[in-house]
Amino acid sequence: MMVKKIAVAWMLVGWLPGLALGLSKTGTTVGQFLLIEPSARIAAMGNAGVALPEGIQAIYYNPAAAGRLSAWELQLTHSAWFADISYDYAALAVPVRELGTFFASLTSLGSGEIDVRTVDQPLGTGEKYTVGNLALGIGYGRSITDRFAAGLQVSYVEERIWHSSLRTVTLNVGTVYQVADNGLRIGSSLSNYGTRARFGGRDLRIQYDNDPTRYGDNSALPAEQHTDEFAVPVLFRVGVSLPRRVTDESLLLLAVDAFHPNDNSESMSIGAEWTWRDAVALRGGWQDLFQKDAEVGLTLGLGVSGRIEGSAFDFDYAWADHGRLQETHRVTIALRF
Repeated sequence: MMVKKIAVAWMLVGWLPGLALGLSKTGTTVGQFLLIEPSARIAAMGNAGVALPEGIQAIYYNPAAAGRLSAWELQLTHSAWFADISYDYAALAVPVRELGTFFASLTSLGSGEIDVRTVDQPLGTGEKYTVGNLALGIGYGRSITDRFAAGLQVSYVEERIWHSSLRTVTLNVGTVYQVADNGLRIGSSLSNYGTRARFGGRDLRIQYDNDPTRYGDNSALPAEQHTDEFAVPVLFRVGVSLPRRVTDESLLLLAVDAFHPNDNSESMSIGAEWTWRDAVALRGGWQDLFQKDAEVGLTLGLGVSGRIEGSAFDFDYAWADHGRLQETHRVTIALRF
């Protein structure tokens, strides 16, 4: 009997890990809009941005990038997402002398109006509903030494579907280390670490019959349904970037990121940027390499930089392939003043 128990135990030990590996984590988190990258520049480089040089467009990928800023910077991004969904992002960073850099961000995603359909009225009831997501963040970054910087960001997150919504708070932390002057950088960040949340609202209120087999009792008791609690999409990034001078007037920047999410399989992204005279940039990359059943892939983009009345500006565009969902387009304007 003891031999049988030991044999069964060993079979379970060998079988359970295989079962766990067979389970997919896709679709197990809320707040997926938090994973939409807001930088057209970095999106064109395959979204490999955790170790990129300083700049407000890198703050989303690693809040430590704020520690390297020396001037006020403003970023505005608009993305034409799938199914006419609109995505907008704004961020402002303010360096305060030797204290470090404070920054704030706003992320908004809207579906537009959608027809309400039911089983009895599949063509629509005449009503309309919307889906809207919002994230408000504040953060801080500081250069600890001339080579090492760290940063963090706290965000309030709200996800709304018609008259129901959920709310939670998330935390982003990151570090970046410059190995050599104008050379290799190593970065890492943990994004969207937060509390679990559940939906609530009047769409979940129902009329309930405690005992359908009885007549004469109240068959329309007021009740409310409760949804499960879901986690937010936590993402750990680690990566490197390496600039290389091609000619006196051009620079090549290479970047590689590795991703470990809590709701999908691990992956890698690679990207490159070629800049001429700090004025024109061409970019390309590939995102989510080695991810199981990935739909995304090739990314391309370009950028133009210049100055207007003492303020510097960047105008960037990114195109990204999303397989069966076709493509997305991002436009970003960044100002330094």
